[in-house]
Amino acid sequence: MFIVPGSTGKDTCDGVSRRDLLRFGGLSFLGLSLPSILRLEKARAESTAAPAGGPGFGKAKSVILIYLQGGPSHLDLWDPKDNVPANVKSVFKPVPTKTPGLMFTELLPKLAQQTDKATMIRTMSYTPVGLFNHTAAIYQMLTGYTTDKVSASGQLEPPSPKDFPHVGCNIVRIKPPTEPMLPFVMMPRPLQESNVVGKGGNAGFLGRAYDPYLLYPANADEVNSGAMDKIRVDDLQLRQELTSERLERRSTLRETIAKGMPEMEKAVAKYSINEYYGKALGLVVSGRARKAFDLESEKSETRERYGKNTFGQCCLLARRLVEAGTRFVEINWPKVANSDRHSWDVHVGLSSRMKNESAPMLDGGLSALIEDLDQRGLLKDTLVVAVGEFGRSPQRGVSTSGNENSDDGRDHWPYCYTACIAGAGIKRGYVHGKSDKTGSAPLENPVHPTELLATIYHSVGIVPSTIVYNHLNQPRELVKGEVVHGLLS
Repeated sequence: MFIVPGSTGKDTCDGVSRRDLLRFGGLSFLGLSLPSILRLEKARAESTAAPAGGPGFGKAKSVILIYLQGGPSHLDLWDPKDNVPANVKSVFKPVPTKTPGLMFTELLPKLAQQTDKATMIRTMSYTPVGLFNHTAAIYQMLTGYTTDKVSASGQLEPPSPKDFPHVGCNIVRIKPPTEPMLPFVMMPRPLQESNVVGKGGNAGFLGRAYDPYLLYPANADEVNSGAMDKIRVDDLQLRQELTSERLERRSTLRETIAKGMPEMEKAVAKYSINEYYGKALGLVVSGRARKAFDLESEKSETRERYGKNTFGQCCLLARRLVEAGTRFVEINWPKVANSDRHSWDVHVGLSSRMKNESAPMLDGGLSALIEDLDQRGLLKDTLVVAVGEFGRSPQRGVSTSGNENSDDGRDHWPYCYTACIAGAGIKRGYVHGKSDKTGSAPLENPVHPTELLATIYHSVGIVPSTIVYNHLNQPRELVKGEVVHGLLS
């Protein structure tokens, strides 16, 4: 069998061993010619030449991304301003936190007591060329790239197999779980804007095999009611007539048949079928995933602490999933499409909606998650990130995106907003950056969404400039952003 000289047997960034990849018999099923192989080798050499290691590198075994769809108002949550005009100042009173000098508003009293375990990035910022639209901005935040069809007002293009992969999909491809566990779980609803559902939330050109496991209730009423007892885990259950022993015998039979297949067919079976069949079989037989989803096994006081609502119970479930070995969990803020209920998109009714709907859920769920992870010793190797696609305008009642805003509402504002990040080598009790006196722009240490993604990759032990090949077989970096080393201890 022909082998390209220089093969060492080490893995490529695609998770395929170089030894197997470079065998002549495997070229056609991967769609690679010899020039393609040489390009891959060159790109791999370039990507591995990039600096790795350093503070925080590889400390995160798991990531919990809390995606706050709609754009939370930084001025009314965690970056309040004093001595500013009345239409800039928050209607909510500032309160001290556990971090000296850091103030929140009265909407987050519980989270204020957990800031000694987290970093607040007060200078998330980017220039909104075509990114004032929620969907376009979400796509950038979750993939690090902008979509092909972006206009000045954004885009409403549906998901496509040509899309760049979600950060979680890239992570579980390069760093799959070491336990027989769901690699990437997304809940409780897809991100949706108008009729566009799930943009930036799948594996795109990596293929469906790396898509997240979608843990969505059957209808919107279940989300709004906070019901989490109807989580869709049917495909993790064994049919009554199909015992684990019988499944294992089927697996053995399949492997026996595979031994008699020609070399090329064995290669196809190995890379196209066996890997994913084996993972699914392991999940079903082990019951590990089913146990993780059993929220009823938690003490009632624990469930109460997280909040008996969809968001709070998702935060609790996220802790159970990473505890069981899931690599990446994304909790999407449970807004129902085209509805203002629980939304951070507060063009109108900010003072009532944030106080009575959104903020109490965020405060209870996020504070309990950080505290619980820390008490269990899980925070040291679990990265928690809470962020939205942008913040809200400093001045109430002013249009920045073409939307109408009442005097009690703020518009989209990507120039300066806040993210909360904790665990896995992230500094504790730290404030990164400083916004100006009205929260309009960073005064120091701005952080672009691509830089936050680069820091996430770094935290799980992946060099952000690692090369991935798109649907046209063109080399692309995982993200074009630098690691924010100031966040790391």
